[in-house]
Amino acid sequence: MPLAMNREVFITCAVTGSGSTQDRSPHVPRSPKEIADSAIAAAKAGAAVVHCHVRDPETGVPSRDLKLYRELTDRVRDADVDVVLNLTAGMGGDMVFGGVENPMDLNKDGTDMVGATERMAHITECLPEICTLDCGTMNFAEADYVMTNTPGMLTAMGQMMTDLGVKPEIEAFDTGHLWYAKELVKQGVLDSPALVQLCMGVPWGAPDDLNTFMAMVNNVPDDWTFSGFGLGRNQMAYVAASVLAGGNVRVGLEDNLWLDKGVLAENHQLVTRARGIIESMGATLIGPEAVREKLGLQKRMPV
Repeated sequence: MPLAMNREVFITCAVTGSGSTQDRSPHVPRSPKEIADSAIAAAKAGAAVVHCHVRDPETGVPSRDLKLYRELTDRVRDADVDVVLNLTAGMGGDMVFGGVENPMDLNKDGTDMVGATERMAHITECLPEICTLDCGTMNFAEADYVMTNTPGMLTAMGQMMTDLGVKPEIEAFDTGHLWYAKELVKQGVLDSPALVQLCMGVPWGAPDDLNTFMAMVNNVPDDWTFSGFGLGRNQMAYVAASVLAGGNVRVGLEDNLWLDKGVLAENHQLVTRARGIIESMGATLIGPEAVREKLGLQKRMPV
C-alpha cells in the first residue's frame, strides 16, 4: 500500500494508565487533581486529547472509584484550556488465575471482574467525548493475568457507548482485535467511521516492529481514523511512524516513563517532543475543536 502521510495530526496524551508505574517515577500522577493538572499541562503543550485513568490518591493503585472520575472530569472541564476527554472503560475485566495446577483458585487481590453496566458506570456519569473499548482478551506479561473482554461483553459495552453518544476508541492490541471491531460495526453495535488506537509492543500482543505495524494499519478501513503508539524507548519512533503511515499519535506516562536515558519524563515534555517530531515532518497539529469536528464528538458537562 502506498504511504499517505497525515498532514493534520492530533496528539493524545495517555496521562497515567493502570499499570504498576506509580512507584517508578514521581511524575506519575495519582490524585484526581494531579491527573487533571498533568492533563491540562499536556493540553497546553499541544495534546488535543487526554486519555485518563484514575488511581487511589494514597497508594497510586488503579481504581474504578466513581467519585474520583467525577472529580477528574470536573477539573478538566473547568480548566482554562480546552481538551477532548477520553476516559478508560478497560477496567473491571481483570482475572488473575491461581497458577498452572490450580487455575480456578483465583487471586482475589488482582482479580476484578464486574458486569458491563458497572464497567461503564463512570462513562454514564461523566459523559466524556471518547472512552476506550479494548477489543479482545489479552495475555499480558504477568504469568497468570488475563485482560478479559468476551464478545458478549464487548457487544454490550459497545452498544452502551453508542447509545450514550460517547465515541468508542477501539484499542487494538493485535490484528484479530481489528477483525472483531469491524464485525461490531457490521452488526451496527458501533458506528462507522470508527476510531482506533493501534497498541504496539504490549506483551503479548502485536510486537512493535514496522512490518507488524503496517499489517495493523492495513487492517484499518480507509475511512476510519487511527492513532498508534509504541511502549518505552520506541514511543517517539512511533510518533514518526504513525504520521508517515497516515495516522495520529499517542504519547504519555501510561506507555513510557522516560524523556531521555536516565531522565524521567513529565507528560507535557513528551507532548512537546512529539510535537517537534510532527512539525519537523511538515505536518501541523490540530486542536480539540478540529478533533471534535473530525470525529463527530459531543462535548457535554456531566449532570
